[in-house]
Amino acid sequence: MNKKTIKIQGLKIVYKKEGTGTPIMILHGWGGSSKSWERIIELLSEKKYMVVCPDLPGFGESETPKEPWNINRYISFVLDFLESQDIEECILLGHSFGGGLATKISSEYPKIINKLILCDAAVVRSKERLSLRQKVAKMAANIAKPLVGNKLYQEKIQPKLRPFVYKVAGTRDYYSANEIMKKTFKQVFAEDLKAFLSNIRKPTLIVWGKEDITTPLEDAFEIEKMIEYSEVQVIEGVKHSPHLTKPEDLAKIIIEFLNKKYD
Repeated sequence: MNKKTIKIQGLKIVYKKEGTGTPIMILHGWGGSSKSWERIIELLSEKKYMVVCPDLPGFGESETPKEPWNINRYISFVLDFLESQDIEECILLGHSFGGGLATKISSEYPKIINKLILCDAAVVRSKERLSLRQKVAKMAANIAKPLVGNKLYQEKIQPKLRPFVYKVAGTRDYYSANEIMKKTFKQVFAEDLKAFLSNIRKPTLIVWGKEDITTPLEDAFEIEKMIEYSEVQVIEGVKHSPHLTKPEDLAKIIIEFLNKKYD
């Protein structure tokens, strides 16, 4: 796999680039990197696409920003990265956190987007909707509250309990992040992105793992209702990361979508 390095906004950025033809840019999810997309990059580049996937700042082998970023800072980075690659228009593919970025970019900068692919995208923010495991984690955290001032709890129990709570809640990536990226996580996921969906006028593929519990399947259909030219494709037996679990199935769905003609 062709790994390259470039300086963007003063940060060392590592990225993968393969193939020739129509450009596809992949924005990975929180805790991911270009490495996790290598099989998809390989499969799409074989079909006469030029596929580029950066390790977003703070992930993979790219440098971490010196201060916490929000969604707009990441979008600014994406625009500068595209300019560095002389890409004026591309097919944009975003997974999870990257799907949120792709949503806002497609809404605010439609001229640079040819088609949009949202893969298990973290777009819908519902504070009231908790999965079963998140409810269990919340209950465990509440049980522990009265013990916070206890020395034994702080020294012996809390260090073991906290990773368990984050793991069960599905936010282990937050727990394992450094302080800058923890603050970045809070800022990024505090913004509700649903309002941007109705502004998207590009052909959009919404592809989802049927068993996803991080961004449940119901999100896919909620997104579909708000984007005029969109379709949903569901991959059976897959949770939040179809690119890792069934990359061939995901690539096939993407290629079929890209081959469709739109007026």
